[in-house]
Amino acid sequence: MPTFVCSAILFDLDGVLVDSTRAVDREWREWAAKKGVDGDAIMAIAHGVRTVEVIRRVAPHLDAAAEAAMIENHEAGDQSGVTVMPGSIDLVRSIPEGRWGVVTSGSRLLATNRLRFCGLSVPEVLVTSDDVTHGKPHPEPYLKGAGRLGFSPADCLVIEDAPAGIESARAAGTTVIGITSTYGVSALEQANAVIRKLGQIQVTLNGAGKLGVEVR
Repeated sequence: MPTFVCSAILFDLDGVLVDSTRAVDREWREWAAKKGVDGDAIMAIAHGVRTVEVIRRVAPHLDAAAEAAMIENHEAGDQSGVTVMPGSIDLVRSIPEGRWGVVTSGSRLLATNRLRFCGLSVPEVLVTSDDVTHGKPHPEPYLKGAGRLGFSPADCLVIEDAPAGIESARAAGTTVIGITSTYGVSALEQANAVIRKLGQIQVTLNGAGKLGVEVR
């Protein structure tokens, strides 16, 4: 398996550092039932995409911003079914301070609550739906993440679980490792490498101050 050399690592949140699949599915289906929207249609596009953009696609007649705020505020206070992804705490602890960040399609409130609930530190660089005009798969989120870390996108490595996130990261110019926590290998084919679990990744600091990311 390959070893990648980079200066910093950017993580997606849901499906990468935390497992929120059951919670996300529950929240969306409850909302869909209340609004008379097809829950299956929502779940087919929801992973890795901003809530407001999902609503614009499935229910253009609604006030997307208001509905998204309501959904995410409720999610932020209900962590039932949310768990830490195996290996995530050890992995982020192995990365030097200032060399990693999180780029998520969720709100800042939701992201910080999920990180803390799962025992993960909130990184200095946290790019959320509140910080961008265009969500994934647009490159803006990962361009902003790399910029806030102080590195070029080409010098960053991204870990993602969703096709929209991988497309965003590749369009920004980063290297991407896909993890099959939400989708199968075939859906992650745009990634530079694909893993089954975070424990397959080992990060070391080399003599030149770069991170060596070994995929085992």
